[in-house]
Amino acid sequence: MSTAAFVLNPARVRGAARVAARCAAAATATGWGWLMLETSAGETGTALARQAAAAGADLIFAVGGDGTVRACAQALASTAIPLAIVPRGTANLAARALGVPHQLDAALATGFGGHERRIDLATADGITFVAMAGLGVDAAVVAAAPAGLKARAGWLAYAAPGARLAQGPCAAFGISLDGAPLACEARSVVVGNAGLLPGGFMLLPDARLDDGRLDVGILGPVSPLGWGRVAYRVLTGSRREDRHLGRYRARLVEIRADRDLPRQVDGEVIEPGRSLTVTVLPAALLVRVPGPRGRFRARFGG
Repeated sequence: MSTAAFVLNPARVRGAARVAARCAAAATATGWGWLMLETSAGETGTALARQAAAAGADLIFAVGGDGTVRACAQALASTAIPLAIVPRGTANLAARALGVPHQLDAALATGFGGHERRIDLATADGITFVAMAGLGVDAAVVAAAPAGLKARAGWLAYAAPGARLAQGPCAAFGISLDGAPLACEARSVVVGNAGLLPGGFMLLPDARLDDGRLDVGILGPVSPLGWGRVAYRVLTGSRREDRHLGRYRARLVEIRADRDLPRQVDGEVIEPGRSLTVTVLPAALLVRVPGPRGRFRARFGG
């Protein structure tokens, strides 16, 4: 009998006991054995996923937010064991980019459905991630959003700290894009394997999870009007670029700021610093995705 391991983050999953029971029931109904592994403050899921893989698990489910997905992806990078996602976090950027439905039973059906896709991963200072890393105001907003509010309000919890922090001082950045230098002043530099922001808004419209490239966004607005222009382009998916929002592509991105800044990787705050080096890992992760009919239904609601 094949075995599925569920790496569940009880701190990010409402009704964790109920969700765990549904996961176990779905595995049993589809003829799979199962393991239920809960993360903790000291273990975000990487070691649990590695232990499950070493014990012979054929499929790993990340049940939680982007941090849980990131931790499991790090464990499964460059292996033949697929990762399935049950999105239960604040932003769920990886699940959104892959078209995985948010509804619990539909997400479980996707995981057990057998449709697979190999995608890129990236590393930021050695930390593996799926969706996006950043240095500057984006990380400051993530750090400032209260955990309790994120649990209740989802991505809207970022709105108030975003408005408060948007007018902070710019930093001077030196950026290397595959060795080509770029100097700028900006509020934030983000590097995306996927292009979505919390709420499903598209910051990097050309980002693809399987193109072997990273997309870089440089956010440089200096006034509310400038932020308004950035917001309009994000909301409309515009590819227009100027000093408020610049976009670039590379396989190796090296960022250095003139001072220590907040940093984040897939929505998880890491130690502040004045540099971030990001590298793409092409085709490093096998993921379960909706089949053709599932993708149609996720997009059109049919």
